[in-house]
Amino acid sequence: MMRAAPRARRPFTGWHMTIILVAFFVVVMSVNIFMAVSAVSTFGGTVVDNSYVASQKFNGWLDAARRQQKMGWRRAIALDDARHVRVTLTDQADQPVSAGIITGRAIHPLGRAPEVKLSFQGMGHGVYRARQPLPAGRWQVRVTLAGHGDTQHIQKEVD
Repeated sequence: MMRAAPRARRPFTGWHMTIILVAFFVVVMSVNIFMAVSAVSTFGGTVVDNSYVASQKFNGWLDAARRQQKMGWRRAIALDDARHVRVTLTDQADQPVSAGIITGRAIHPLGRAPEVKLSFQGMGHGVYRARQPLPAGRWQVRVTLAGHGDTQHIQKEVD
């Protein structure tokens, strides 16, 4: 039986190395661009500005949350058709709650728009409506309810 003569291998040249390097960097750059676009499009902003200070206040935040839970208020934040923030407060028996003083602010998650201070007026039946509408876009609404000897905080993202 006759064996076929082995083929001569082509030598590894500088062009081969150039193609390998270019392909490698194209893959690396593609992955980096994909990850950067994904990060920017899904990140909603900072949670806390200083994590050390936040860690020192953490137990106080837990105590405030327990006090809020004991009160049994049901709180809801929503936007109406005119983009006014509406806060609805009811107790455990679904009866309207008078909150006392309600203040708030709306923060754009990525800081692309200035913060909007919110002032509320009572609409009756535990419903409070912001006097000014929010501009279009996604906003993080933070509302403070003061009354009944305590302060409560509500936070929600609205579109």
